[in-house]
Amino acid sequence: MDIKQLSNENARIIADTWHYPDQYAFYDLQADPEDYQEIIDPLARKDCYFQVTKDHHLIGYFVVDGTSDVLDIGLGLRPDLTGQGFGEIFWNQIFVYIRNHYTAPKIRLAVAEFNVRAQKLYAKVGFKETRRFLQTTNGGQYPFIEMERELS
Repeated sequence: MDIKQLSNENARIIADTWHYPDQYAFYDLQADPEDYQEIIDPLARKDCYFQVTKDHHLIGYFVVDGTSDVLDIGLGLRPDLTGQGFGEIFWNQIFVYIRNHYTAPKIRLAVAEFNVRAQKLYAKVGFKETRRFLQTTNGGQYPFIEMERELS
């Protein structure tokens, strides 16, 4: 797999064509105008968004932002690849990249409470729940779980 800065073309593909099935449509970027604008605007993306490709095909993306103490991350796998056991391989590639390019001792993510499938994956790769909170997104407030793990 190859990881590099998210291109404008792939940002548009993610924002405009990635549609998740059923309850996971919650993660469609078009569901949240703020998230949509951030990913399609190169200035808003800064240098925080990355694309993951395999054989020149876009398979996912991730975003990294944070401080010297903790990195906040978010990630998205192409909809047709979800639920097929590919998540751990995808995560491991991202983890190696982050570990090789950042120095913060911890990484943190937030996952929607309903997304038990993702929570199981994150727990399997070393994340621990740190808190539960309500997040304003997609035109409402939704319960989320914050999870952290050591970067080492």
